[in-house]
Amino acid sequence: MGSIMALDVGSKRIGVAVADPSESYALPLGKIERTNLRADLERIMEYVEGYRVTDLVVGDPITLSGERGIAAARIDAFVDELRRVFRGAIHRVDERLTTAQATKAMIAADVSRKQRRGAVDMMAAALILETFLARRRQS
Repeated sequence: MGSIMALDVGSKRIGVAVADPSESYALPLGKIERTNLRADLERIMEYVEGYRVTDLVVGDPITLSGERGIAAARIDAFVDELRRVFRGAIHRVDERLTTAQATKAMIAADVSRKQRRGAVDMMAAALILETFLARRRQS
């Protein structure tokens, strides 16, 4: 059986999280430092193969007013490239406030600014995946 992985795609890093085998919760997995599209996709595919991923969940950066802006257009283009190398299902999940939510939780846990920089992306990916898993359980 395959697993579900989430990506929080930013301009500098891509946060990665994976669902536990029972698909009950998300586990922050790591982050990919962005270099170029080809290298980014190769790193994603290493995770995909290593975790036998059948479904990818990608954060959709919709503006607070609910519109699809420049960031959403960039992610649309990224997902199009992802579809060229990944044969499974790709789901999009509204990621509004996930990075802010992850940062706030880490500040509350007294995580240093330096440690937060590295962890916020994978925490945001975990929040995106948690949203997806919760919706899937409800339907």
